[in-house]
Amino acid sequence: MKKIVLTGGGTAGHVTPNLALLPGLKELGYEIHYIGSKNGIEKELVEKEGLPYYGISSGKLRRYFDVKNFTDPFRVMKGFHEAVKIMKQLRPDVVFSKGGFVAVPVVAAAKRCRIPAVIHESDMTPGLANRLSIPSASRVCCNFPETLSRLPAEKAVWTGCPIRKELLEGNRGEGLKFAGFSDDKPVLMMMGGSIGSVHINEVLRAILPELLKDFQVLHLCGKGNLDASKNELNGYRQLEYVSKELPDLFAAADIVLSRAGANAISELLALRKPNLLVPLSLAASRGDQILNASSFENQGYSAVLQEEKMTEETLLSAIRSLYQDREAYRLAMEKSETRDAVNKVLSIIEECAALKKK
Repeated sequence: MKKIVLTGGGTAGHVTPNLALLPGLKELGYEIHYIGSKNGIEKELVEKEGLPYYGISSGKLRRYFDVKNFTDPFRVMKGFHEAVKIMKQLRPDVVFSKGGFVAVPVVAAAKRCRIPAVIHESDMTPGLANRLSIPSASRVCCNFPETLSRLPAEKAVWTGCPIRKELLEGNRGEGLKFAGFSDDKPVLMMMGGSIGSVHINEVLRAILPELLKDFQVLHLCGKGNLDASKNELNGYRQLEYVSKELPDLFAAADIVLSRAGANAISELLALRKPNLLVPLSLAASRGDQILNASSFENQGYSAVLQEEKMTEETLLSAIRSLYQDREAYRLAMEKSETRDAVNKVLSIIEECAALKKK
């Protein structure tokens, strides 16, 4: 039986694309193993899938001063030696990395053990962890066509981002029923990520009296961000987060207001959902969401409102404009070449696994 080691962690965004590959990998006959950090979010997500999980030491390479900057390099080296030991034990045909700092020693260990490694970059510009891993990789998959120019030409391939198949199989009627909505008004869905977005939450709630005249609002506000004073509003449903109901809620949504995380916007593209993106500002990030949003705006997939320009008036106007022009955005997304990202990535994995056997 062929064997593959998956790796990636630190955030859900470094895990869910790996999970999207599982059905295809099983169909191709792979025995699947996962290497992650000992206590990261990836451990819980992967173990729910019933996969063998191997925890290693990991550190973080920070761009700011922290006492841990002096000790984390030793954790990374320890993780490298632990990963080499696991590689020698499992002898996989190929490694697939979705990034995050735990993946750096794993990809390096794959090179040491002469095992081909495929890595995937979701953002427009490679993050530090992937930049460190690229020299050890056989192939580098990317989400945006613009990223190709930032990668070694002999390794780079534009695949898009793997999306879980179940997201494409939602039922609109079930979504409306779960939200307590009717079918006589369009649904605006707001999603701000697993921890939510305080600023967007506040502005969105401030304009609810106007929004609810024309829309029903499904608000995924993030853990700890519920506002009990809004519970009785007709046509408004707020939830901290959802899991198994998400495909149905996506199906029920007519338009979406979202942050511009790479995985989130890739899901919106795959689902052909007209969307308004409010990327994280430079004050709160390295700017990757701004670049992601700009790419989708240039391709006609998304409307964009910069957080610094977001007020009650500008947000309300942007939402109304998005709904009015929704068909144009949907048509642009229909022309996208990246809906089959799972199979594209699987084909790259197969190519590299075949190299191991030569």
